[in-house]
Amino acid sequence: MEQYEPDRLSPAQLAAMRRSIGSGRASLTRRSLLRASTGGALALGGLGTLSACGIPAAKNTAGVSSEDHSAKEKQISFSNWTEYMDIDESEKHHPTLDAFAKRTGIKVKYTEDINDNVEFFGKIKPQLAAGQPTGRDLICVTDWLAARLIRFGWVQKLDASNLPHAYANLSQQFRTPDWDPGRAYSYPWTGISTVIAYNKKALDGEEVKSVSDMLDNPKLKGRIGFLSEMRDSIGMTLLDMGKDPGKFTDDDYDAAVARLQKAVDKGQIRRFTGNDYTSDLTKGDFAACIAWAGDVVQLKADSPDVDFVIPDSGYMTSTDNLLVPNKARHKTNAERLIDYYYEPGPAAALAAYINYVCPVDGVKPELAKIDEDAANNPLIIPDAAMAAKSRSFRSLSSKEETAYEEKFAKLTGA
Repeated sequence: MEQYEPDRLSPAQLAAMRRSIGSGRASLTRRSLLRASTGGALALGGLGTLSACGIPAAKNTAGVSSEDHSAKEKQISFSNWTEYMDIDESEKHHPTLDAFAKRTGIKVKYTEDINDNVEFFGKIKPQLAAGQPTGRDLICVTDWLAARLIRFGWVQKLDASNLPHAYANLSQQFRTPDWDPGRAYSYPWTGISTVIAYNKKALDGEEVKSVSDMLDNPKLKGRIGFLSEMRDSIGMTLLDMGKDPGKFTDDDYDAAVARLQKAVDKGQIRRFTGNDYTSDLTKGDFAACIAWAGDVVQLKADSPDVDFVIPDSGYMTSTDNLLVPNKARHKTNAERLIDYYYEPGPAAALAAYINYVCPVDGVKPELAKIDEDAANNPLIIPDAAMAAKSRSFRSLSSKEETAYEEKFAKLTGA
């Protein structure tokens, strides 16, 4: 197998680019876009509009595919989020994609047309529901939407024979989500960790190591932030209460909501935020908050006062995932691209640019050649101890999504 050798960017150039423009733009812009919507928005409105818009209600169409033209047509259509791929200084070329095309002869039509999970689902649901092609061979969506697409039978089962690197190198912590055990239909593009971030100066000597410290220390009253993303805020609270977010009950959920409501009522929680917590944290308006690790990497680089902690109780991890829609015209080519990003070289180049959790085992030595700091950052390459603390929010039924999101919206005042 050829080694990954980007034509346009040396390791030193890539590291410099990441420090100057890449990580800030990728982390902050990408994060605000990703968390602009949640599964609840789809649960409360998206599914109900299928029939109302003249689109058949979702039916499981598992096995619906099309003839694979990969052998004759050396191309792929890949839809992804903005700022979620390495790019050179001219902002015209993606070095890893160019290297893939040079090696394989497969041209990638790369489109940054995912700005919001719900919005993107709205784009592709008419074709998927009707069993028609979407015009895309590969898509990247967040785990809750990936779970729904799999449940509807709207994506194709992957051929393991085309994914030797992916099968061998997928990190253990991402191998068995309850919505796709064994990763039969999906592979992670990145992991998204939720941690506790704090401003050392704003803490003024106080210590924050847990959600309990955030909620119960009266000296931090009015200077605590939680996220408007239900799965992250409730998940971190459940962990602090000794509950597993992957196995919780309705009563557990209600108890977590009640705990946060108490903190809201007494003024401990300043507000629930989206990505805008980054400004509150750096200014010191938040002494501590629930935060996304991709942001914290850049915030730490920009401010000596910002740091993070992984609670002993654990932390939440979600994923963005690669899937092949039904009726994709170039399934095998898409699988080859998935597998390519599970080789250590391309995986390292991608991780160095976007600064999210890399789901590829064995990437650290390659990443160290590009950026040693990134390679040693547990928010990008979790060590064994950190990976062991990772927990995921369990899949929800449509009924649960509606009920849970309504309760959370009441809590946050949304």
